[in-house]
Amino acid sequence: MAFFDLLSSSLLTTLLLYSLIVIFLLRLLAGLGNSSALNYPPGPTPLPIIGNLHQLDLQRLYKSLVELSEKYGSVYSVKMGPEKIVVLAGYSTVKNALINYADEFLGRPDVPIMNILKEGSGVVWSNGEAWKQMRRFTLTTLREFGMGKKSIEEKIIKEAGFLVEKIKSYKGQPFDTDIITNFATANIICSIVFGDRFDYEDKTFLNIGHLVHESFRLLGSPMVQVYNAYPWLRFLPGSHKEICMHFQKLKACLKNIIKSKQQEMNENDTRSFINTYFVKQQEEYGNPNTYFHEKNLLITTSDLFIAGMGTAATTIRWALYIMMKYPDIQKKVQEEIDRVIGSERSPRMEDRKHMPYTDAVIHEVQRFANIAPLGIPRSTTIDINFQGYFIPKGTYIVPLLASVLCDKSQWDKPEEFNPGHFLDAAGKFVKRDAFLPFSTGRRICPGETLAKVELFLFFVTLLQRFDLLVPPGGTELDLTPVVGGILSPKPHQLCVVSHQPCC
Repeated sequence: MAFFDLLSSSLLTTLLLYSLIVIFLLRLLAGLGNSSALNYPPGPTPLPIIGNLHQLDLQRLYKSLVELSEKYGSVYSVKMGPEKIVVLAGYSTVKNALINYADEFLGRPDVPIMNILKEGSGVVWSNGEAWKQMRRFTLTTLREFGMGKKSIEEKIIKEAGFLVEKIKSYKGQPFDTDIITNFATANIICSIVFGDRFDYEDKTFLNIGHLVHESFRLLGSPMVQVYNAYPWLRFLPGSHKEICMHFQKLKACLKNIIKSKQQEMNENDTRSFINTYFVKQQEEYGNPNTYFHEKNLLITTSDLFIAGMGTAATTIRWALYIMMKYPDIQKKVQEEIDRVIGSERSPRMEDRKHMPYTDAVIHEVQRFANIAPLGIPRSTTIDINFQGYFIPKGTYIVPLLASVLCDKSQWDKPEEFNPGHFLDAAGKFVKRDAFLPFSTGRRICPGETLAKVELFLFFVTLLQRFDLLVPPGGTELDLTPVVGGILSPKPHQLCVVSHQPCC
């Protein structure tokens, strides 16, 4: 009797499993049929449960997506597990979407790891009215504190001096550029957000730098991407848990600084971003629908820090690394610096128009380094017909910046580092429409103006003062990036000697 009970139980279980599989397949086929009927973007055929994960290299996801665009076109779809994603590839398509259909592609998608880290707040990962209010306030305040003005230029020149002295302290010995470039760029953000800079040896500053660095490293890890596809796997150990732990510590550090600044503040003191925010909070006191609450302040501050310590610093590290790789290009930049600026004064932004080759090199570093190859994802705010395809409201959109910065129709030698991409036959600097490292449209990086000034002044100051050398016994420099939340140069060390002007 027990045998028949077991048999009947096993049979029932088997029938139930088969029924569930049949139902799943029927729904899958119905979904594929609906997508086809609605002219959903084409793409590789997904498998049940895993989607197209078996066809994607999660260590180099951007490369996989670029390769798929060559087969399926500039608007195509993939499935990351159960999540449908539409990829926009190539300059004309990305520009068309983000400029001509700006409102339709304005949203941020529902991404599990970002929901935990950002909580729908801040200026980068918020939506709707909350995003509009925070972005407007942030841009206005950044401009008030010098972004795009002479005052911020003075702060960067001063900070470049501190960076030079720090590099001199190594006395010609090899050193890692990671921490000091992070701190130099972060101090510009600190001067705006907190009204103060930090010493490079400050323990709080060192801790914040470590937490930001680790968060970036973990953000692009395969396990985080798997977690985003299957959030019910949150119980498993892995980098998705590590990044949450690091981000909580980062927020705790920033919260302590904000609290101490709030205690020091008086009503006439608006020397920093957070003081201006406190004043705005007082103005909004009693408004139950205000967006100027503590969470938005904390997350927006973290957004500014991450941008300052991550993207700008990483681009500067790439610039130094590439100059070591190509000493002939480094020499040409230095010759232009010697001729236009000399060695007696600090560089200024007004020098840039007289330095076409240096300007071209900086632009080419940004294009070649391609530090945010996937862009920051978008989502559709309404159902949309775009370039002949139907894309439903709420669809996860990848504006594939890697495909723009390496678009073969826009760049002569997209896989090579070539300053000539930004120079005409007479050696004059040429703007390129497909140069979109900060993205474009209404969600363009709010710190674009600041980053451009930082890149020029830090880069030129360092090459004005130093020759950049591969350490003795160093190996051939490999330009293959390390993948994380952004693309970084491989771990390396740098040696410097004082630069002797040639003229």
